[in-house]
Amino acid sequence: MVYLWLILLGFVAYTVFKRFYNPKYLKTLTQDDFIKGYRKAQLIDVREPREYDGGHILGARNIPMSQLRQRINEVRTDQPVYLYCQSGARSRQAAQLLKKKRGVEDLSHLQGGFKKWSGKIKKK
Repeated sequence: MVYLWLILLGFVAYTVFKRFYNPKYLKTLTQDDFIKGYRKAQLIDVREPREYDGGHILGARNIPMSQLRQRINEVRTDQPVYLYCQSGARSRQAAQLLKKKRGVEDLSHLQGGFKKWSGKIKKK
């Protein structure tokens, strides 16, 4: 029984670590730093279409995390990529996928995600 608890505890610790760990290749930017650079980058919203349609950062392209594997070739490797989602978890996942499968080097994401964004937005 003790082993079962240790395995469960290990799984929970690993899950929490993976959710909040920020890899070295991914820059976490404050809103001010994000605003300074996103116009010169590929701005990608990895939230689902209904979230995107409810409001998104002006100029963002919607490539949902659920579709990123199929649409990965839409992301250029020669330009910086600025990612965001609702809170930051999916944008971290997207960065990992873009680094591993596409070789993207210049990856940044918005600290706190869209829920912390107070800049200009567009609604559909």
